[in-house]
Formats: sequence, structure tokens, C-alpha cells
Amino acid sequence: MKKKLLLGMVLGASFMMLYGTYAQEEQEGADVYLEEYTDEFQENFFEALKQKGIQNYDRAVDLFLKCKQLEPNNSVVDYELAKAYMLDKKYVQAQDYAIEALLSEPTDYWYLDNLLTILDKQGSPIETIKQRIPYDNKKLQQNMAVSLFKMKKYREASQVLDDLENSTLKSELNRKIKDSLQKDLQPIETPIVQQETDLDDPLAPLKAQMEQLIADADFKKLLSDAQEALGSYPLQPYFYYAYGTALNNTGNPNKGIEVLESGLDYLLDDEGLRNKIYKQLSEGYSKMGNTQKANEYLNKINSGL
Repeated sequence: MKKKLLLGMVLGASFMMLYGTYAQEEQEGADVYLEEYTDEFQENFFEALKQKGIQNYDRAVDLFLKCKQLEPNNSVVDYELAKAYMLDKKYVQAQDYAIEALLSEPTDYWYLDNLLTILDKQGSPIETIKQRIPYDNKKLQQNMAVSLFKMKKYREASQVLDDLENSTLKSELNRKIKDSLQKDLQPIETPIVQQETDLDDPLAPLKAQMEQLIADADFKKLLSDAQEALGSYPLQPYFYYAYGTALNNTGNPNKGIEVLESGLDYLLDDEGLRNKIYKQLSEGYSKMGNTQKANEYLNKINSGL
């Protein structure tokens, strides 16, 4: 029960951070998800996130390992351990915990994306871990193709897609891969083709509904709607924006930042949406007490970069 409550909030990835000047502001949205966790677990977990944020990775790992002792089967802790070890350039340990997290939730996109990032840091091909994960899971393969595309590993993504049945996602991703490969062959000065306008966008009504939820500050409803939309349309940057916005405003800026930064990888030339993401990233970092990163994203909006 505890694990389901936690994973339901963060898409199986992480808790929110509750420290600094904004702790009281975020507490209300977090209570329902954390009330069944022990004070000792919460104290260690939040402090670990804080230490990771200030690049004190050894201390963060020690605290996450204490959480692991308290909750041995908690995949969120495994995920965070993998990230902390990766940031500390201890890739063997990072890979082991990333695989452990993925085995708990094979269809979780963020767990798989983290594992692929760790492999990329080592220069290791996917084949080295295929026998250690449920690779035949079709949702896992779909997530892998999307993640590889985001990492600009277009040919690897295409190879994964070859094993999947025909679907809208497969067709759209194949088209994006071909477009990306073609652009790589074009001269630098070749202009980027404009994205489809809202008039040609079949998802425009859904996006409009989410814009209304944002305007109404109904972030609880936005959280569930955006998460569902992102699961169905993982190539659409708007849904990363909507989901990240919901996370920022429901007590989970740590996860919101991760989602929003992933959304930037799928943007082409939609400057309006890019600035919205920058704004949410600034707000997320502000809530985490990182004023330097918050100002960095605000400056990107003002400078137009």
C-alpha cells in the first residue's frame, strides 16, 4: 500500500523535497503520500535528496542506503541510489541499482531512461544488460525506443522499433527518426521546418483542456490527466510541460524538474512552449532552494536563448 501511494505520486521515480523556506508550503500536498512512512525514513530520504542537490554524493548514497535498509523493496530508493552513484561516476554500482529498480517496475519510462543514461556514460551497448532485464516486454521496448530517440541515438531507436507491432507511436517515432537523420545531412544554414499549427494538431482539444486546468489551478486533476496523456503520447513536449507543471504544484518539484528537462529534448522551434518550460523550471528550482539555476532559466526567457 505504501509503495503504491508513493509511486502513484511520482511516476515511480522520486519523492518531493521538503526543506528550506518552502517546506511549509509544500507539506500539505505531500502528507497523504507520506503519512505511512516512518519519520526515520522521511528524514533520511529528504536529507539524501538535499545532499545530492549540493553534489555531496557520498553522503547522499549513505543516506539512501539507510532508506534501503528501512524499505528493502522500495524501487524509488533503488532509482535514487542509481542516480547518486551515476553522478559520482561510480557506474557499476549505478547500473546494478538501476536494473534493480527496473525489475520492480519494468514498464516505468523513467527507470529505463536512467539505466540507458548510465550505459551511455560507460559507452556500453544495450546488449550488455539485455539478459538482466525483461527485454521482451513490449512496453519496455517502446520506452526504450523513445528514450534512445531523446538521446539522439536514432539508428538504435529504429532497430528497437523494428521488433514492435505497428502503432501510431511507432509510425510517429519512425517519421521523427527519419526527419532527424535527414536534418543531420543538411547544411547548418538550412532552416528548420515549422511545427504543425494547432489547426492541424489532433491533440489541440486535449492541450486546451490542460491549459484550462492550469488557469484554474486545478493541479490535482492536471497531474492525473497529464500523466495519462504522457503515457499515450511520449513524443509530445507539451505533455511534459503539463505534467511537470502539475508536479511543481503538488509538492514534487524534484520530479517536476526531471520531467520538464526531458520535455526540452523533444522541442524543435516552439519558442512559446520552450519559454513556458523555462518558467516552470525556474519555479521548480526556486522551490528547491537553488536560486542560481532558477535565475539561469529566467535569464533564458529574457534573453531569448
